[in-house]
Amino acid sequence: MKNITCIEDLHQVARRKVPRAFYDYAEAGSYTESTLRANRADIEAIKLRQRVMIDVDNRDTSTTIVGQKFSVPLVLSPIGLLGMQRGDGEILACRAAHEAGIQFTLSTMSICSIEDVAAAVEKPFWFQAYVIRDRGFMKELILRAAAAKCSALVLTVDLQILGQRHNDIKNGMTVPPEIRLKNVIDIATKPAWALSVLRGKRKTFGNLAGHVKGMENVNSLSQWTAQQFDPTLNWKDIEWVRSLFPGKLILKGIMDVEDARIAAKSGADALVVSNHGGRQLDGAASSISMLPKIADAVGDDIEVLFDGGVRTGMDVERAIALGARGCFIGRSYVWGLGAYGQAGVCKAVDIMQKELSVSMALTGVSSIPEIGPNVLVDPPFTQKSPRKKSAKPKKRS
Repeated sequence: MKNITCIEDLHQVARRKVPRAFYDYAEAGSYTESTLRANRADIEAIKLRQRVMIDVDNRDTSTTIVGQKFSVPLVLSPIGLLGMQRGDGEILACRAAHEAGIQFTLSTMSICSIEDVAAAVEKPFWFQAYVIRDRGFMKELILRAAAAKCSALVLTVDLQILGQRHNDIKNGMTVPPEIRLKNVIDIATKPAWALSVLRGKRKTFGNLAGHVKGMENVNSLSQWTAQQFDPTLNWKDIEWVRSLFPGKLILKGIMDVEDARIAAKSGADALVVSNHGGRQLDGAASSISMLPKIADAVGDDIEVLFDGGVRTGMDVERAIALGARGCFIGRSYVWGLGAYGQAGVCKAVDIMQKELSVSMALTGVSSIPEIGPNVLVDPPFTQKSPRKKSAKPKKRS
């Protein structure tokens, strides 16, 4: 991987190595993809303030997130079908995260099950859940995560109904892939991928198999969503989830100041400002544009994390400067996994950590707590809420 110098390099390799249906699944947004594009455009528009003649010799990218020590403020996002980017993809990504000193979040819609991953790694990981119609199965999933010693539960709250992703429909994306001529031809040109998946522990959704009545042979995310995701989801459900899980609770998918204030009083330990990577409400604001408003509104009442379009270490610094404790990354590490497996995920994290360290040096800061609006030129999106006038400055550790 000596010629891999940035996340985009991993992206281009993954494009060649992963079958079209699964590449598109991770790549695409919903409908016209306007929100997907806005996530990147708005981050790139934020300008960093270059400083000189400041001692930045001993830089430290470490931080804490929900009480856990991280070598760099990155969390690997929950990604469905990760084991279809590379065989045993969830296990490989989790091992890479732990090797890098950060954390991995296993999706409910994973290929490897909670138990598969727990048996293959030595440290606790995080688990992501949805509120679904079958509350008995949801309770079972949460208790399975607790039994596997998952240290945090990431509850996705913005997927009560699925935003249409055109490519998944056009590709007929299923797990395992349907035997269709174009799929056979595509897979035949990617023998390394095919071999890795054939050798993997599972070929379908490991957490769901045999557990939900009527879902015994589920093979598509849209099929599962249509029958199981619950549009009656409300804040009372958070209390119920909190009562079941002994570890940290993180709410992912907050994009509104009012919702953030409610989340801060819900008993959760953290919230994630996220529009689901531009994969749900097309036409929604970019995540980065809502981050400072939400961070300002909740103050120190709850930790604020960020998700949406993070591709570089500079992006990480921008998000922290606008109020985030750390960043979830999705496509950035998925491309590494599809390109080179576990080594590719390690490479993605290493690239971003080194970029963050350089960016910190050139903006005149040596540690994560020093990063604030001071590292930005004319900080954007920072209209203050009434609460901020009397709030104490937000602390970071």
